[in-house]
Formats: sequence, C-alpha cells, structure tokens
Amino acid sequence: MEQPSQARGFVPALEGMRGAAALGVLVTHVAFQTGAAGSPVIGRIWGRFDMAVALFFGLSGFLLWRAHAAAARGLAPKPSAKRYLLNRAARILPAYWVVVILVLLFLPQAGGGWRVWFANLGLVQVFVPLTLTDGLTQMWSLSVEVAFYLVLPLLALAMAWLSGERARYRIPALLASTVLCLGWSFLPIPTAEGTHADNWLPGYLPWFAVGMLLAELAVGPPVRWERFFANRGLMAAVAITAFLLAATDLAGPAGLTRAEPWQHAVKMLLGAILGFALLAPLVLGDSHRHRILESPLMLAVGRWSFGLFMWHVAILSIIFPVFGIVPFRGSFVLVLVLTIVLSIPVASASYALVEEPVRRAVKRWESRRRIGGPNDGSSDSPARTDSPTTITAINAGN
Repeated sequence: MEQPSQARGFVPALEGMRGAAALGVLVTHVAFQTGAAGSPVIGRIWGRFDMAVALFFGLSGFLLWRAHAAAARGLAPKPSAKRYLLNRAARILPAYWVVVILVLLFLPQAGGGWRVWFANLGLVQVFVPLTLTDGLTQMWSLSVEVAFYLVLPLLALAMAWLSGERARYRIPALLASTVLCLGWSFLPIPTAEGTHADNWLPGYLPWFAVGMLLAELAVGPPVRWERFFANRGLMAAVAITAFLLAATDLAGPAGLTRAEPWQHAVKMLLGAILGFALLAPLVLGDSHRHRILESPLMLAVGRWSFGLFMWHVAILSIIFPVFGIVPFRGSFVLVLVLTIVLSIPVASASYALVEEPVRRAVKRWESRRRIGGPNDGSSDSPARTDSPTTITAINAGN
C-alpha cells in the first residue's frame, strides 16, 4: 500500500514554520537582554515568545514519529533504530560541537573548567549544576531534545504492540501519557542545587506528544474532529488564545523566576495547545500549501534555523560591547536588527560548511555500507527527504 504523503514526504510549510519559530526565539532573547521584556503588558508578550519551544518540540515529535505511525498501520517499513540514531547524531553533534568549542575558547565571558566543557560537549547541562555558561545558555533545550531522540526508539518499542487493528488505540495511549506527564512538576524529585527536574525530558513530553499525536492523525484514517483541526482560521484563533493566556501569571511569573508546579503544568498544557494549533493545519486536510511559510525567504531561514538557534545568543552577547550598548537599558529595535543581520550569515555558513557536508558524507557512507532500513523517520528538509532538520528545540527561557 502506498504511504500517504504526510508519512513520507517533505512538507515545505514546516520548514518555514521552523524558521519563523527560530526568529521568535531570537526576539524574546533580545527582549530579555535589552530589558524590553520587563516593560508593562507588552513585556509579557515579548517574554512569552519562549513558547516557540513548544512548536519546535512539536515539530520534532511529528517528523520523527510519523514513520513509526505509518509502520504501525502497514504503510511503511519499520524504521531502523541504528540508522535513525546515526542520522540524529550526524545532524546535531558536528555543528553543535563547533559552536561549543569556539564559544568556550573565544568568548571572554564564557569559558569555565573541565565540568563546563564536559557538560556542554556532552549535552548534559540540565543535569550538571552551573554549566550553562554565557553564549551557550540556550543549549539546555537541546539537551532536552537529544534526550527525546534517545528515548524515542524506546517509546516506539513500548507502543509496537499497538499495530494493525490495534493501531486505533495509539491516539488514546498518547493522550493518556500526555495527561500523566502534566503532573511531572508536582513530583518531589531531589536534584542538585542549581538544577531542577522541571527542565528534564518528562516535564516537556507533552510538547513532543502533540507532534506525535499529529503524526498518528496524519497517517491514520480520518477522525470526526479532523476537519476542525485543519481549519486555519479556527486554529489561529486557538493558538492566539493559548499564547495570550500563557503571557499571564497562569503560566508562571515574568522573567527567570521559577514557576509553581501548577503554573508549570498550565504552561505545558498551553504550549501543547499552541503547538498543536499551529502545526495541525499544515499537516492535516487536503491542502498543506502556505504562501508565506513556503516563500523562498522563509524556507531559507528554516534551512538555517539550527545555526540561528546555536549562534544567536553568542552573537547577541558580542553586540553590546562592540556597539557600546548597555545591557538591560533599552535599544530593543536596534539590537534586534543587529542580531538578525549578523546571525543569519553565520547560520548559513554553519549550514553550508558543516551541517550539509556532514549530511552528505553520512549519506555516502550509508550507501556504501547499506546499514539499516530505507526509512529512519527523520526526513524533514528538502535535502533530507526521499529525493530536524528536526531542529533542535529552543527554549528562550534562559
């Protein structure tokens, strides 16, 4: 049986959406560093652009899970875990290590001892206290993302028995798991000083789960509410409502003050709704075209978005001394423009010089060795489809 296009092909609008989300995260970092996030009313809006992480996690969930959803229904071969892990490592680690090494070596306010190097190179910042150094603070969300990469084959194995006729129970199982994970922040989990279990993968699984849920909907038979999920106007209203509610104290206090457990749970719920509402119209229904998100500009930004995520915080920290701007004292628009203008070329260079050459080298190696199966479940950009990235999740909260 032929696979539905949602199960196997590249959805251009998702690439553009990834680029838009990356720019949104950049905006909220700039707002925090310039003090704009502290202004009344509008400051809460700027600060809550960190909800773009829900969108990135949702993208990861959809793009990496859809092959498993298709395989459970006999629409595609079972993905190879070996090939999947190889491609995830090749997609993330080389470009990431370049950033970490250069920032720790050359950014004056970064640096640190062996523990900082170990935690950042090993992507375990969420577990090792005081290792989120200047220029790399946003990388904690990549640590969460990589944890999801590692856990995903185990999740697929746990749901393997829900295949064939039992595949209809996969959506209820995902919904039940999501509800359970909303209670993660209420658990009294002991952690070392300087770390907190809220930042571990279980606390963010609801945001990945909405993408996994969309993958199940996209490859499965139509459900009663699917036409509403595919309605762009309705879903836009839902997304805006969720975002505005998240900008209140319901989702936690402004700034870096830690939220109460119930506020963290509400933020996870609202982020899940936001991610679902923004992604659903792009992957469900008869038409997936989107004029803005599929424009050449947005596709380019989406292609470079991993580099944009990795480099923009270091570039932002350099802009202040170079241009004589005092941090947290204004100049939001100027710093925003400078950060975008300087980050985009660096991100494009990262893609051209590191990310794409590594991807091609792995493809050539795979062709020679013929490892794994024909589908690793990670095709998500024009250069990586059947012809991520599952972009790393970005959390602008730090």
